[in-house]
Amino acid sequence: MANATLSETVAQALATEIIDGKLAAGDRLDEQSLAQRFKVSRSPVRDALRHLAATHLVEYAPRRGFSVTRIDPARLQDMYDALAELEALCARFCALRASAMEKVALERIHERARVAASKLASEDYAALNEDFHFTIYSGARNETLKTVVLDVRRQLGPFRSRIFFQRARLESSMEEHERVLTAILASDPDAAATAMRQHTAQTAANVIQLSSRPVVATTRKSNR
Repeated sequence: MANATLSETVAQALATEIIDGKLAAGDRLDEQSLAQRFKVSRSPVRDALRHLAATHLVEYAPRRGFSVTRIDPARLQDMYDALAELEALCARFCALRASAMEKVALERIHERARVAASKLASEDYAALNEDFHFTIYSGARNETLKTVVLDVRRQLGPFRSRIFFQRARLESSMEEHERVLTAILASDPDAAATAMRQHTAQTAANVIQLSSRPVVATTRKSNR
């Protein structure tokens, strides 16, 4: 398995444990112990910890090494406020600039997501959710905006990792996507921006709520 894939696997596993409270604020993250636990070399563990430091889930201090940082709801809200405006602008531009083929692709992704939601296939839905948002970013036809929004979204990735294991959030996300899609297909930039801003704000509320307590899984894993 590629080193990048190993580091991503370790990073995701650690992120889930931090967000679920299995790893507490201040807990030290020893590279050698983690390498033994995940049965990998220290290199992918080090890469994983650096990635988590970039998302502020862990922090590094000289002579102490890596440790779990406290999840700060205020910082999460700041990041989601920024993401909401960036994604609203993407949706606005997409409604104005997306090609007919891109709109068809967005519809198809949405329909596949509907099937995943109906089966409570959370991992499938999460992947399709990414496809839905990325298609909107591409349809916005602004590479600078796309680069910035992807960077903010990447930083928030670990916090979103468990959200679609909540059935209510999975279902409400579908409804919110429906409003975004309808506005884009109608080439209505104001409605698209408003719908996307509201969607991101609701995601923020759910993520911040879930970050303060363990997640109870109510959906099934992917069949992919």
